[in-house]
Amino acid sequence: MRVLYLSWRDRDNPEAGGAETFTERTAEVLTELGHQVTIVTSRFPGAQPRDQHGAVGVVRRGGRFTCYAAGLLYAARHRQDFDIVIDVQNGVPFWAPLLARLPVVNVTHHVHRDQWHVIFGPKLARFGWFLESKVAPKVYRNCRYVTVSQASRDDLVELGIDRERIDIVYSGNDRPAQLEHGTMHPHSPHPVMTVLGRLVPHKQVETAIDILADLQDEHPQLRLDIIGAGYWHEELVRHATARGVLDRVDFHGFVDDATKHRLLGRSWLMLMPSHKEGWGLTIVEAGLHETPALAFAHAGGPTESVLHGETGLLAHTPEEMREQVDVLLRDDDLRTAFGRAAREHALSFDWASSGKALELTLQSVLGRAVRPEQPTARAPRLRSVHEILASRRGATTDDAEAPVAANF
Repeated sequence: MRVLYLSWRDRDNPEAGGAETFTERTAEVLTELGHQVTIVTSRFPGAQPRDQHGAVGVVRRGGRFTCYAAGLLYAARHRQDFDIVIDVQNGVPFWAPLLARLPVVNVTHHVHRDQWHVIFGPKLARFGWFLESKVAPKVYRNCRYVTVSQASRDDLVELGIDRERIDIVYSGNDRPAQLEHGTMHPHSPHPVMTVLGRLVPHKQVETAIDILADLQDEHPQLRLDIIGAGYWHEELVRHATARGVLDRVDFHGFVDDATKHRLLGRSWLMLMPSHKEGWGLTIVEAGLHETPALAFAHAGGPTESVLHGETGLLAHTPEEMREQVDVLLRDDDLRTAFGRAAREHALSFDWASSGKALELTLQSVLGRAVRPEQPTARAPRLRSVHEILASRRGATTDDAEAPVAANF
């Protein structure tokens, strides 16, 4: 296949995040499977108009907003060079069905809905949501969709998109070779929480800072690592200052992979207080280091990247998340059990599988394969951390009191 991948950012963009990791890594796997892939994306200061990421060609046209028109025009002018288009929708898509005259697969990591109002003013937010919720479903009414979680699939169905047209391709996981047989870095002797991601308002990093401040009396050695960069950095510094914990927060900025894994390895807990996530890639990355994660139950994808009560916890409110953090910091056994399960869960995801799943979807759209089987919904009921703790203690007591079978 000759694949045109339309994405508003590529991996080299300073604001690249999990969606761009998905684009780049699945594109890489597609080339390893023998396909040709070109990513058309936006320019940024210092970027070359053309680049090469391994076997994947990169073409940069337009800026943050004009890249959509530039990408659509590129698809129209070069349609004879491709068999299929992957149109990545980050709130707004590239509208490829309008001009491409090729089969189009829409990749949506999550529905933005409330995020429009967090990022933009009222008028622009209403317009953005109108495009996402009303216009895009009509433009892509004959297209296959790909998303990264069952929660995101449900959100797309609410927009009127047929469930039968939505394929789930779970994100993979980049794991260093050293992690194959054990964790690379030991956990810190003192409690450390970690937030990893772009520093933008909808990530709600303030929640992690508030938890640190609220628990400083109960856990006087507790610290917070914030890994990532973004335009909201100064606001977070001001918030930490206002809460009196700036000296207990380490802002690491954008770091290389080695540093990222070292910091994840020393962390006791990964916090993802984001309002909405398509999947929660950093949750799985932390899991490789036996670091359990906490996220919000309404955030979408984290309801699958976190197995509640097994690899971490899901909270309904910031207050509940604070209580969960307090319990896990106090209970070494529960935190360790979650961490071990988180590692097993993380090891079940890899980019080779993700790329092959995407390949199967593309081939099915082109009539070369049967549509892949889709996962079924998970049970929504969430137990509180105290229920989980009580059930684990009860199970331990039952095991201790059970009669020992004689060996003959």
